Amino acid sequence: MLLSNMSEIQNIVKQIQQIMWKDAGVDGDAQRLSQLVWMLFLKIFDDQETQLELIDPRYYSPIPEELRWRNWAANPEGITGDELHAFIDKKLFPTLKKLSVVDPESSGGIVRNVFGDTYNYMKNGTLIRQVANKINEINFNKKTDRHQFGDLYEKLLKDLQSAGNAGEFYTPRPLTKFVVDMVDPKLGEKVLDPACGTGGFLVNVLEHVRAHEVKTQADEKKLVKNVHGVEIKPLPHLLATTNFMLHGIESPYMLRHDDMLAKSLTQYTPSDRVDVIVANPPFGAVVADGTQANFPKKFQTKDTALLFLVLFTHLLKEGGRAGVVLPDGVLFGEGVASSIKEKLLDECNVHTIVRLPAGVFQPYAGVNTNLIFFTKGEPTKEVWYYQMTPPAGMKQYTKNRGITDAEFTPVKEWWESRTENEHAWKVSMGEIKARNFNLDFKNPNDGEVAEELSSKELVERILKSEDQIKDLLKNI
Repeated sequence: MLLSNMSEIQNIVKQIQQIMWKDAGVDGDAQRLSQLVWMLFLKIFDDQETQLELIDPRYYSPIPEELRWRNWAANPEGITGDELHAFIDKKLFPTLKKLSVVDPESSGGIVRNVFGDTYNYMKNGTLIRQVANKINEINFNKKTDRHQFGDLYEKLLKDLQSAGNAGEFYTPRPLTKFVVDMVDPKLGEKVLDPACGTGGFLVNVLEHVRAHEVKTQADEKKLVKNVHGVEIKPLPHLLATTNFMLHGIESPYMLRHDDMLAKSLTQYTPSDRVDVIVANPPFGAVVADGTQANFPKKFQTKDTALLFLVLFTHLLKEGGRAGVVLPDGVLFGEGVASSIKEKLLDECNVHTIVRLPAGVFQPYAGVNTNLIFFTKGEPTKEVWYYQMTPPAGMKQYTKNRGITDAEFTPVKEWWESRTENEHAWKVSMGEIKARNFNLDFKNPNDGEVAEELSSKELVERILKSEDQIKDLLKNI
């Protein structure tokens, strides 16, 4: 079957999801997506191998012959039922998890890495056969099929936002695109996302540099060599790897399944430093016991966002640039948070903070968030703020109405020729120091913003209000 348009591919995925819903072993959207993606990974890998075999007759697959997709999944009349389920659970997964490889960055190393913590959730072999047959209707060597599925894959990733804790792995694409556009990575610069989730920031880096600078195969190789991501959890690592393959990376060896906070800060050497960091580090999470000991004592905390901020500052080269997502809590946090922000402001020029509207990460997280842009190598003298607001008629974004590319257009227009207006203002370093490095400055040009009160003033007003209520009750 040849697919001709997006609706046909959407229909295939919808049918796959309906088949999976019938299987008692798959529980929830995150497991369904994980199940779909490991099967997609093997299909995409097999389609790529078909191309490689045409180019090089001596090509040798790292996957044992009987475990290649073409030999157990591609035939619609192939094994099914209990035989297929037993084959997957007792032969396919155990072998791929322990695949013998010489080079961990080879295609075999990628396969072993992907399957190391991946699971087959489906228990009904007949349903597994039906899913495989639907996947076989997509030809990932056909440019239009791959491109259209890549667009649909983005929607599948977006659905993670409402899939319980899996929402933390997805950052809305308009947001990642804006950050990458503003940081503007160049061909040859080393780019890192130390908590890459499903790979959204890095996919945008690939697209950005390809659009502006990649002209030859040598340029493409140079680009791929310099884009790096690290992800601690197996599901998003699998999703990111497949995402890269859909975006033209045959062997995404640059995506590591690891924890960058688990390594002592002193173990990162100058060779680990990078030109660009783009990231949405996990926030609201608490690191494993002992992780904070990898950092200097004055920066030790269990707050992942703060530890990643220290790591970002450490890993950037002189002149290196970063665009990262941080919650409001980091901006106004005190104690260790103040010490970390002091280090950031002293070592880097924190030139811009974009305050995002409420609900950007709904329904997964309702906390207010910000985009922080900084350059390492000179201290901050002043910080520009830009307050984004939701579209007219909306109080905040929702699951069904997320942020769009168009809503970043006014910020982009303001970026190059900055002036204060109803959305933008600047704050001096003196004001920041006077507030013990509290970066939570409200928009002074918005008449609707409530005045800020100190804790003492707030308590006094509450007590006064209580007295007034008592007097009213007496009169009643």
